[in-house]
Amino acid sequence: MSAAAHGLALVLNCGSSSIKFQVIDPQADGPLAVGLVERVKDHAAGVGEVIACLEANPKVNLDKLTVVGHRVVQGGSEFTAPTIIDDEVERAIALLSVLAPLHNPAHAAGIRAAREAFPNVPHVAVFDTAFHQSMPEEAYTYALDRRIAQEHSIRKYGFHGTSHGYVARATADAMGRDVRELNQIVLHLGNGASACAVKGGRSYDTSMGFTPLEGLVMGSRTGDIDPAVVAHLGRSAGMTIDEIDDLLNKRSGMLGLTGYNDMRDVRAAAEAGDHAAQLGLAVYCRRIKGYVGRYYALLGHLDSITFTAGVGENDIHVRAMSLAGLEELGIIVDAERNHVRPKEPTLISTDDSRVQVWVVPTNEEREIAIQSIAAVS
Repeated sequence: MSAAAHGLALVLNCGSSSIKFQVIDPQADGPLAVGLVERVKDHAAGVGEVIACLEANPKVNLDKLTVVGHRVVQGGSEFTAPTIIDDEVERAIALLSVLAPLHNPAHAAGIRAAREAFPNVPHVAVFDTAFHQSMPEEAYTYALDRRIAQEHSIRKYGFHGTSHGYVARATADAMGRDVRELNQIVLHLGNGASACAVKGGRSYDTSMGFTPLEGLVMGSRTGDIDPAVVAHLGRSAGMTIDEIDDLLNKRSGMLGLTGYNDMRDVRAAAEAGDHAAQLGLAVYCRRIKGYVGRYYALLGHLDSITFTAGVGENDIHVRAMSLAGLEELGIIVDAERNHVRPKEPTLISTDDSRVQVWVVPTNEEREIAIQSIAAVS
């Protein structure tokens, strides 16, 4: 990975009623401060609470702040890189709320509050979607009426881009290779989950689409499903669009299949003989394996597969099940090496596996900090 930029960054991830924050010096091993402010009445009050927490932290000197980096979920087609925020960019992020109604309004409100609180410090937006703007046109285009698609900005955007980019480079570093020479698959498996085909360090395809609903099975999201199910539920069950949206996003996935959205609970139930949990795990891992095969075929040659995020970094069984039976493709997981929950990049494939398999902890906040500092340097 390229050398970390110099400076001190406050990284903010603003939700509708909460603000996650970290203060990061890229030259230090870990964050100087980590926190979560919840149940805020508005974002101005929330940012005020963040400042109060930081002022009470002896490790943090806000006078030395170089930049405030903001995580923004949806950047549309307009934003392809970390972007210094001015009034026009702030308005554009708010307008993109039509594509991310659950996320961008909170991001825009948080940005507005933070810019008022830190008027003399540059602010940078780092977009989840930006990394995927390198996808070829045939990867992000849906087979939908072109006029309708263009009029309503319907295309694959992809998400988790900050994580995928960070992990792809960290894997290349661990391999002692230049990321520009590699074909990789990154599996970001958490409550939200996505796969990404990375060609030469750039996103080539990804499983999440117009929204984060498409793709892998997730904690409470269906992932891929026949879109005709929406029409069927409307006609047959009398469900409204909002009810169906809630079902697909909040009451499906592992929660809908097993009753649990925490993989640790699913694993415990499966080991206790719960058929629903056993089936849920099988569906979850089969979907991952299908995307590995799909992206292997698209890339034509594969150098590495990397597991990351909460499930990917910690669930030994999911990693093994997801790649089981792929030995003919040169993917062989070593059972002993796989028996880890590592804090640093760790190889879990056998020495004779043509495709190296890694577990690499993600660090999206650090990546946002590095990109934000670089943007203003």
